[in-house]
Amino acid sequence: MHGVALLLPSGEASGTRRPSRLPVAAMRPLARRLARAGREEGLVVHVVHYRFRGWNGAAAHPARDAEWAVDEAVRRYGDVPVCLIGTGMGARAALRAGGHPAVNSVLALAPWLPEPDSAAGPGSAPEPEPDPVKQLAGRQVLIAHGTNDARTDPDLSYRLAERAKKINRQVCRFEVHSDGHGLHQHRSEVTALAVDFMMGSLFARGYSRPVADALAAPPPLGLRMPLAAGFGSSLRQ
Repeated sequence: MHGVALLLPSGEASGTRRPSRLPVAAMRPLARRLARAGREEGLVVHVVHYRFRGWNGAAAHPARDAEWAVDEAVRRYGDVPVCLIGTGMGARAALRAGGHPAVNSVLALAPWLPEPDSAAGPGSAPEPEPDPVKQLAGRQVLIAHGTNDARTDPDLSYRLAERAKKINRQVCRFEVHSDGHGLHQHRSEVTALAVDFMMGSLFARGYSRPVADALAAPPPLGLRMPLAAGFGSSLRQ
């Protein structure tokens, strides 16, 4: 056992009912692709199941569940590096839980980051301040966001990345031009980006040139890196 990837599904702004099964099912193709890529390195992949379907304001239930999942990974597998990979609300949970000592990398796809002082959803309390970034110090962090995302504001993920970059040079952000929230239009490129980042972070295999350049570039270049069409087609599969 040489590494663990924990996948964090999307969810809703608020709600204490049991989560829908659909977000978990939506993560399984990516989970299978990551597992294939990391099989020879001893990678284990798990999709995290939340207790509740909502973020629920200050309770931040998915982030707490993510922290529990990292603790459980350490209990099961010992002292191995963990990569948190989330989409939507799960991406926010991954970023928030990234400060766990066992986490060495965070991949946030189309993260849901409510604007401060805006309502998080029907019946939810306003968000009092921007999401923290200090917990990301020392981690490898990659954010990817579709420029046409109508559900989660790409500008907010840029602003978070900009704040994180000030305390951690190992932060980059890719823009998936013309794609929406689900990143369906460029799914193969986004999947290849996830594999490249995870393998480079967990197993020190080296990043592809675009990821290495994005991590090395100062803002705004490294935080507005376009994800090229066909990315990953020539990478090792």
